[in-house]
Amino acid sequence: MKAFVALIRREFLEHRGAFLVGPLLLVAVLLGSTILAFTVGRIDARFSGALFTAAPMRIYEWGFLGFAFAWSLYLVATLFFYCADSFAADKRNNAMLFWKSMPVSDFTVLLSKLGAALTIFPATIFVIALLSGALLFGVAVSTSALNGGGGFALLGNVAGVYAQVAASLLLVLALGLLWYLPFMAFVGALATLVGRWAIPLSLLFPALLSTLEWVVLGGGWQPLSTRTWEYLQYRADFPLTQGYVEAWSTTAAPFSFAAFATDLLTRISWVQIAIGAVFAVVVVYLASQYRRRNNRD
Repeated sequence: MKAFVALIRREFLEHRGAFLVGPLLLVAVLLGSTILAFTVGRIDARFSGALFTAAPMRIYEWGFLGFAFAWSLYLVATLFFYCADSFAADKRNNAMLFWKSMPVSDFTVLLSKLGAALTIFPATIFVIALLSGALLFGVAVSTSALNGGGGFALLGNVAGVYAQVAASLLLVLALGLLWYLPFMAFVGALATLVGRWAIPLSLLFPALLSTLEWVVLGGGWQPLSTRTWEYLQYRADFPLTQGYVEAWSTTAAPFSFAAFATDLLTRISWVQIAIGAVFAVVVVYLASQYRRRNNRD
């Protein structure tokens, strides 16, 4: 277990630029731009304060939810490139012999890379998303106070919104990682075989698979109108934008984590998550066997 934790820590140290330094720089630029916009008059503090005074809950809900959605997209995109890079990194930087000398198997090494993608990297982005929400919290209270709206009296209400959205973001990240686990594992396993070419090949593979089904079994009028393509589209679409979120956006009701979680959990197919987890373990194991045999000498 200590060796596995050390391997995950190694992944964080090698890729902290994309998951820690880069996001912190983005937050710093955003904060600096906001402060500069107020100080040079690009944003009217009175107008902003009036908005937060008139509808502080709604404005803050939409703002924090927007940040949460943006960081979720950033995490998914970055993990995709991380898996394509990290699974082939040892071979590319000539570190394979070093890791061969360690008392860990190839399967453990590759599993640690996938483990880092499921734990420490999402946790880092989640903390940065909370920091973004806290900065928006400060902007909301400050502009409202400058407008004479008793901004600090909003602390309790806005803090409640912060907790609701933060809990919802945590749930989305946890379920989203499980939902997209087979995609990450497949890209990583493919990278073990072809290196960084795994990125374009992984995007091409679904079209090739659908075309093969179309040629062999038939289907619609074109190669992408097959059951394979429909299934892959279903697996690629995380069931988030429908249901509660869509209904809530058309009402004036406050955002509710309990209602959001209930709706999302009922929309998630746990059978598909189980199938994806088994698929991920299998492809990572096969990749480790290829890595072990291909680099035996």
